[in-house]
Amino acid sequence: MRVIAGTARRLLLKTPDGLDTRPTADRIKETLFNMLMPYLPDAVFIDLFSGSGGIGIEALSRGARKAYFIENNPKAIACITDNLEHTHLTDKSVVLRQDVFAALRGGIKDTADIIFLDPPYGQEQVYQNVLGLLRDAPYVNEDTMIIIEALIMEPFEYAENFGFAVEKEKKYKTNKHVFLRKSI
Repeated sequence: MRVIAGTARRLLLKTPDGLDTRPTADRIKETLFNMLMPYLPDAVFIDLFSGSGGIGIEALSRGARKAYFIENNPKAIACITDNLEHTHLTDKSVVLRQDVFAALRGGIKDTADIIFLDPPYGQEQVYQNVLGLLRDAPYVNEDTMIIIEALIMEPFEYAENFGFAVEKEKKYKTNKHVFLRKSI
């Protein structure tokens, strides 16, 4: 896995051993960040279930002002820390070694521009629990873009029950990115 573009372009990133994390493939990551480019300059980016930190690091490399990395797996935290040092992006980062739900309740101090959510597959209830917390979070407003990476067959009709509207879905072979914003 590598950083695709920006200040850390072409630098290789470590990934945790085992099957607990599954890094987003370079082609999918490149497609995602091509769509996000207009929103990244000076953005606050939150990477939930960060794994190796590759998504948040890509955001920083491409111009985000600050990134929060939220992860509770010790091996993944070590990977994120090493990757931030290797890419020289530590000074723009906040690494929260916490459960995502605890971090969403009090670890984030900046208004979020983009929130990326990629929990382990097969844990559909996680999406709803996170959206329930984000609905009332002081750092989320109608301009905050929430992006969920999910299996292609995962439905998101329930998002409006939490006060979010699906703006678009980008489908790939087996998964998709769902873009949400708070309903006005």
